[in-house]
Amino acid sequence: MSTASGDALAAQPFDLPVSPADHRSPGWWAMIFVIVTESAFFAYFLFSYFYLASMAQGAWPPQGPPSLRLALPNTIILLTSSVALRWGEVGIRRGSQRRLRAGLLTTFLLGAAFLVIQSIEYGHQHFTPATDAYGSLFFSITGFHGAHVAVGLLMNLVVQLRAWLGNFSAERHLAVRNAALYWHFVDAVWIVVFISLYLSPRWG
Repeated sequence: MSTASGDALAAQPFDLPVSPADHRSPGWWAMIFVIVTESAFFAYFLFSYFYLASMAQGAWPPQGPPSLRLALPNTIILLTSSVALRWGEVGIRRGSQRRLRAGLLTTFLLGAAFLVIQSIEYGHQHFTPATDAYGSLFFSITGFHGAHVAVGLLMNLVVQLRAWLGNFSAERHLAVRNAALYWHFVDAVWIVVFISLYLSPRWG
């Protein structure tokens, strides 16, 4: 290769994928690994819960099953937020910026409402994390889940900002996909938590 040819090649810029559109991008795989790790985290918690339940000498939960008065409508609120986000995600796949923004905003408001209602529910409990092992597990499991909801809301805010700036299109919306993937995971975890902590004690 001549010196002139080498200089010409060196002068050409590299075309690096700054914002890859493929959903199998490194960002997508990173989110998958986060979800796998966090799934194991909640599995350990729930294993501890059911192990202690199997070893309990008396009633489990000691104070009786937690009330469904706030938890049931709160569950419906969180599941509805997933529906809203899915609606917005499908919208941007079809090129609708307005539908994406509406879906993200609705999801954020419903997720924030979930956390507010959960904090109210905590105030109505007749036990604390220091009461017994059950109380410690109940607040740890639901509290860590609430922390994951808060992280999802932060993701939502970032994606919302980019949506209002017009950063997404039918061809490029990987950040929306990743944020939605995380949010649906958080909602799926809550279904398992709700069944385990609120419903399963009523089946015995």
